[in-house]
Amino acid sequence: METKTLMFYINAIHDGGAERVMLQLAKRFAQAGWRCVLVTSFVDSWEYPVPEGVERISIEQEQLEQSRLKRNLSRIKALRKFIKEYRPQALISFMAEPNFRSVLASAFLPVKTIVSVRNDPEREYAGRLGRLVGKLLLPLADGCVFQTEQARTWFPLWLQKKSRVIMNQVDGSFFAGTETKPEGYVMTAGRLTAQKNQAMLIRAFASLAGETEQELRIYGEGELRKELEELIVSLGMEKRIRLMGASDNMPEVLAGAGLFVLPSDYEGMPNALLEAMASGLCCIATACPCGGPEAVIEDGISGRLIPVGDERALTDAMLELLRDEDKRRKMGAGARRRAEDFRPEAIFEQWRQYLESILGA
Repeated sequence: METKTLMFYINAIHDGGAERVMLQLAKRFAQAGWRCVLVTSFVDSWEYPVPEGVERISIEQEQLEQSRLKRNLSRIKALRKFIKEYRPQALISFMAEPNFRSVLASAFLPVKTIVSVRNDPEREYAGRLGRLVGKLLLPLADGCVFQTEQARTWFPLWLQKKSRVIMNQVDGSFFAGTETKPEGYVMTAGRLTAQKNQAMLIRAFASLAGETEQELRIYGEGELRKELEELIVSLGMEKRIRLMGASDNMPEVLAGAGLFVLPSDYEGMPNALLEAMASGLCCIATACPCGGPEAVIEDGISGRLIPVGDERALTDAMLELLRDEDKRRKMGAGARRRAEDFRPEAIFEQWRQYLESILGA
C-alpha cells in the first residue's frame, strides 16, 4: 500500500508557538505512518529542531530581501512546484501569508488544502488586502482549523461550516511536575513585542514590589528588549525584574515559578499560558481577543482573568495571589486539571479525525 504524504507549510521554524505546534503535529503524523514533508519559506540562523521522521525542504536558503509582490509570487511558484513533485494528499499551512500562498499554489491540483488561523484575525487579516484574503481567498481552502470560536466567527459562514476549532497541544514534559515552590518567582514568557505588553507587567510589578519578596522574570527575546531594559532602570527595579532571554528548558523554568502572568493585548491560543497551566501554575491572563485565555481559564477556579490593558487590575490580582498561597495552589490545581484537554494525544486525535473527514469528502 502506497504511503500517504502530508505537506506542511510555514514561513520559518524559529521563535514562535505556531512553529512548535506545526513541528509537533508533523512528528505525530510521521509516527502514525504518514510521509511528512515540512516546507519553510526560508532557513534561519537558529531554528527549532526538525523531528525525526519529518523531511524538511525550504524555498529559500536564507530570507531574501524582495518586494512584497515578488516575494509572494516566487514563494507561491516554488510551493506549487513542491506540491507537484511530492504529490501530497493534503497541504496544511499555518499563519496569514503561508495560508493564502497555499490556497493559490494548490489551485487546480489534486491536493486538499487545510489552512489554520493562529492569531486574532482582526490583526492577522487587517486592512483592505487582509480582509480580501480572509473573507474571499481563505474560504477557497478545503478546510480550516481555528483555535477559538471567537476567531471562527470573523470569517464567512461557508468557511465556518467546513472548519474545526482545535486547541494547541502541550508537550508531555510540562505535565511531569505539578508542585511549585511557595517562594517561586513571578514570570511571563513570550516575544518582547508590543502585542505581549510586558511593559504593563513591569509597571504593575514595580508598584507592588514593596509588598512581596519575589522577583519578576521575563523570558523571551524581541525588538523591544532595549526599551524594556530602559523602563526597568527608570523604575529602579534592576535587582527585582530580570529579562532572562530565551530558554531551552521551559518545563524547568515553570517548575520553579510561583505565578505566571500573560499581559497580552491580543493572542491566538497562547502556548506559554497552556504550558504554565499544564505545569500546575496559578495564572493571571488578560481576557484578550480572540478569546484564547477565556476559553481555558475559568476565573477564580483555574486562574484569574483581567481586562486588557488594566494595569490596576493586574496589580491587584498579583497582590491577591502572592499574599494567599492556598489560593494560588488551588487555582494551580484547577489549571492542571483543565490542561488535561491539551495533552498531545488528545489534540492529535482531533487533527487526525478532521484530516480524514477532509480526505474522505
